[in-house]
Amino acid sequence: MPYETHITLREVEDGDLAVFFEQWNEPESVRMAAFTPEDPADRGRFDAHWARVRKDPAVVGRTVLDGRGRVLGHVAVFGPPEEREVTYWIGRRWWGRGVATAALRALLAQVPERPLHARAAADNAGSVRVLEKCGFVVTGHERGFAHARGEEIDEVVLELSD
Repeated sequence: MPYETHITLREVEDGDLAVFFEQWNEPESVRMAAFTPEDPADRGRFDAHWARVRKDPAVVGRTVLDGRGRVLGHVAVFGPPEEREVTYWIGRRWWGRGVATAALRALLAQVPERPLHARAAADNAGSVRVLEKCGFVVTGHERGFAHARGEEIDEVVLELSD
């Protein structure tokens, strides 16, 4: 059942981080995201990352909740004004249910600035599809080193304009 109408976003709270860390260490999620930290299992680095993110006034980070208040993942906009980028991470058990699309749409409604940019591993068709459903268009292709795969891979570059 799609979660489209049941998604809510709120500020990230301390209690969300344990769920995020667990999701960040799902092997298939890490492989699909590809561009992850060198060692996603390093809890100290994870905590330091989230401490920086939560203190940065330029980051709009939100926890994604379902209708029961369960943490499904997170979405964010970050970066300097001319290079603002979206990111999201939804727990694998929620894939294929419209969660990422609904969460990203909700975030885009909260963050009206444009253009916004996004990147995804070229073989992560699900993530590219989510971005395109939300109005992003492919503007290019690049190659980058993906820690999760231990090699350079193709990456899709997308943009959301006015």
